[in-house]
Amino acid sequence: MRFAPDTEESLAFVVVLCNTDPSASRSGEDELATVEELKALLGRYPYTGRIDYDEAELRDVHRTRALLRHVWTLDRDDAVDVVNKMLRDAKALPYLARHDGLDWHIHATEPDSPLAERIRVESALALIDVIRMNEMDRLRICAADDCAGLLVDLSRNGLKRFCSVRCGNRMNMIAFRERRAEQG
Repeated sequence: MRFAPDTEESLAFVVVLCNTDPSASRSGEDELATVEELKALLGRYPYTGRIDYDEAELRDVHRTRALLRHVWTLDRDDAVDVVNKMLRDAKALPYLARHDGLDWHIHATEPDSPLAERIRVESALALIDVIRMNEMDRLRICAADDCAGLLVDLSRNGLKRFCSVRCGNRMNMIAFRERRAEQG
């Protein structure tokens, strides 16, 4: 499955952001609990424009993270309502932009809009592509028994089931041991 590069980048960021939630993080802790952790995340996934790096912004990013985790679990029609609301609330006006070595891509908020609003809108724009292409089933929760991590399946055959190699290996080992126990 191939989406536009900015769509794939936005979806990948949503996965990383949402997997910092205590319910999905490897540590079981909130991996975005401090402004410093937000700064580190944005160091790996840069956002242009205004970034305040304060507690209010962090709380807004947490609310956005929860909303995006919720959207990930919706069916196509229900996702449309949430995506449209995210765009409406931000008064989003899409425009093409090219900056920082990136080719033409879509923005829909002003650079001085709050960070969490820009995250919501960029995510909504990516979700529009997913919805229009009828590919909501590419947005998944990890199939590992003890993991709530999100994943986006961009594979050609659409069979990705685990959020990481670690989860896949763990579940394969469990299945192997069960088969072995049945045989022995």
